[in-house]
Amino acid sequence: MKIEVVNIDNHDLYKHILNNLYEGVYFVDLNRKILFWNEAAEKITGYTSDEVLDTHCYDNILVHVDEFGNHLCTGICPLLRTMTTGEGSDMKVFLHHKNGHRVPVAVKTIPVKNMGTGNVEGGIEIFKPFESVSNHEKKIEELENLALRDELCQIPNRRYLGDKLLLFLEMYKRFDLSFAILFVDIDHFKRINDTYSHETGDRVLKMVSSTLFNNLRVNDIVARWGGEEFIICLNGIKIDEITVAAERIRMLVENSFITEGELSINVTISIGATMARKDDTLEKLLKRADELLYESKRNGRNRVTFG
Repeated sequence: MKIEVVNIDNHDLYKHILNNLYEGVYFVDLNRKILFWNEAAEKITGYTSDEVLDTHCYDNILVHVDEFGNHLCTGICPLLRTMTTGEGSDMKVFLHHKNGHRVPVAVKTIPVKNMGTGNVEGGIEIFKPFESVSNHEKKIEELENLALRDELCQIPNRRYLGDKLLLFLEMYKRFDLSFAILFVDIDHFKRINDTYSHETGDRVLKMVSSTLFNNLRVNDIVARWGGEEFIICLNGIKIDEITVAAERIRMLVENSFITEGELSINVTISIGATMARKDDTLEKLLKRADELLYESKRNGRNRVTFG
């Protein structure tokens, strides 16, 4: 697919249409300078057009990473490749939201060609969040008036997840509906509060929780367990998929960051991962996951321990 449009800033009709799409859209020239940023792009990323226009797509804005943690904007940029080859592409990436967290998006890149010469004069990126993100958001809205949502992080709280885990254990024992949990703790979180401020610490907590929340499957759950601890419940996951899922979450948090002036602040997480067992009580399941978490801590942090 190719788009043959020149000087799209002069075409008010096109701009009106693009601003009414649900997908984020932005245009760059051959130097990757951003010339257009639609309203959906503002909503999905948190960045307004005033903040983005005339910057470059590699200027620490979206900072795309792939599922392996490769930084695409300073490496193999899909948009640059499209403008170089003249061929569009489709892929899944994780963009950097203005608030610091990572959002999974489906991306399509398209070359912009001159109608007369056929030469590539720029590129278009179209992106939209995966369906799981909007489904999670709907579930959170339902918890608003039930005292089951964490006030700071805006995700389920300990009470909500505790009740769910009891239900999942019962369902596993009766109907063999397996699940796993990841016990997550932010590494050296006290250092963030002591070095910067508790307000910065709160921003970090929200960044981490949003990254966890936005990057789960539809039927998975993440809750703030307390302080800088979170628990993720992975429903119906196979044993050989757990470490892969946990490593992806660890990588995405490591690649998330907030900014304070010229500073970029990021953190890592340690994870204890375990499958539920038929003889588990809630206390036994959580204790095992907690012990695995602290094994990750003892072994250097920023890692996953499965058992």
